Amino acid sequence: MLTLPAAIIPILTPFATLFQRRTWLKVQVLLMGAILTPGKRTVTSALRAMGLSHDGAFAKYHQVLNRASWSSLKLSRVLLRLLLHYLDQKVGPLVFGIDETPSASSGQALERRWGQRISARAIYRDPVRSSKSQFVKASGLRWISLMYLAYIPWAARVWALPVLTALAPSERYYQRLGRAHKKLTDRARQMIIQLRRWLPQRYLVLVGDSSYAVLELLHFCQTMAHPVTFITRLRLDAALYEPAPHRNPGQKGRPRKVGQRLPTLKSLLDRPETIWESTEVNWYDGGSRQLAVSSGTAVWYNRGKPVVPIRWVLIRDPFAKFEPQALLCTDPEVPASQVVEWFVLRWQLEVTFQEVRTHLGVETQRQWSDLAIARTTPALLGLFSWVTLAAHVLTAGQRMPAGSTAWYEKPWPTFSDAIALVRRALWPASATFCMSGSEPDMQKVPVSLFNRFIDTLCYAA
Repeated sequence: MLTLPAAIIPILTPFATLFQRRTWLKVQVLLMGAILTPGKRTVTSALRAMGLSHDGAFAKYHQVLNRASWSSLKLSRVLLRLLLHYLDQKVGPLVFGIDETPSASSGQALERRWGQRISARAIYRDPVRSSKSQFVKASGLRWISLMYLAYIPWAARVWALPVLTALAPSERYYQRLGRAHKKLTDRARQMIIQLRRWLPQRYLVLVGDSSYAVLELLHFCQTMAHPVTFITRLRLDAALYEPAPHRNPGQKGRPRKVGQRLPTLKSLLDRPETIWESTEVNWYDGGSRQLAVSSGTAVWYNRGKPVVPIRWVLIRDPFAKFEPQALLCTDPEVPASQVVEWFVLRWQLEVTFQEVRTHLGVETQRQWSDLAIARTTPALLGLFSWVTLAAHVLTAGQRMPAGSTAWYEKPWPTFSDAIALVRRALWPASATFCMSGSEPDMQKVPVSLFNRFIDTLCYAA
């Protein structure tokens, strides 16, 4: 059993019941190794960081990922409970974000992988390298991730903490297996069902990009036993209608689904009778921004699709720094300003995807087994949430110091500071600083040099 800081034990022991005893000991080694090691997050790198590079039984650590019996879904549930226990403010709804990789806006999150033995690998459009005139392909894996948008007190802003991640293979992958293709919206619906089962009584809000502006998915969120509010983008040329008129008693004919067709939101932009309200909302950079907002309720409907009552929100920048855009909310009672502020939180998902690539080595793992692949990336994304939670309990309500220098002053800590704090707490627990039995005399290192080593290792990517 490894010796861990007392503050971290309460957020680690709840996971122990999900593993067999021998597996749990290996999991702790891999967990600490994944946090402490810089660079690639392979099993061998984790073992080197833990001082186990000469362990001849290294294969048993690989078997934790490709053979051992444990459930990623159960781990996600325990992680969500811990996050809510420590970070839920118990006021207002719980806000979650959902996004897939790659998407139109999150090209940095594509897990680029090569190799014929990776069965779920496919060729996708690379949003980073592609443009309107050039189409660039990339080989990799696509994931869909559900993240808890939680306010972090010591960071003074909302972070996106992954709690549930699933592999979303391409249509060609299912064709090779002879199975029906499961679309992204189908997987999103399954994740929403699972989230609602875990949190049956809470008011839930989900935000997503335009990939989830699908009538079937939005209608499902509205018609659940406990509905979930979904906020996403809306096309400016979407077909909006008035609600169906009241049906008189004894009236013949098939009931109408919708009423009269409404003008498109694009046409409302230039109409002088459109009422614009100036409002100040929390913006992407953590500050506030003045926007011109027009809002209303309508029914979104396309032939052969479900009828979805929505609140639409039309946004225009008074300074003309971005193009007008439209949002929708499946709860028509939500105010327009609140819809905008919730949707703005979706940008934190992009930040998380970039942070896990930079500091947790997503895309650098080298598993070939289907089971190991399906476990490793969700584990690294979940590790982002666990490290954030560990930093939260280590600060104990105090402000976390930010890694500033003489040429750069950081006002608030970021994830690099959080993982550096956790590394400082974990280094003494590893075997790295233990005295050798064959050479009991320890070499003395100057304090300044020792601190330089620690800072270099703790802030290593």
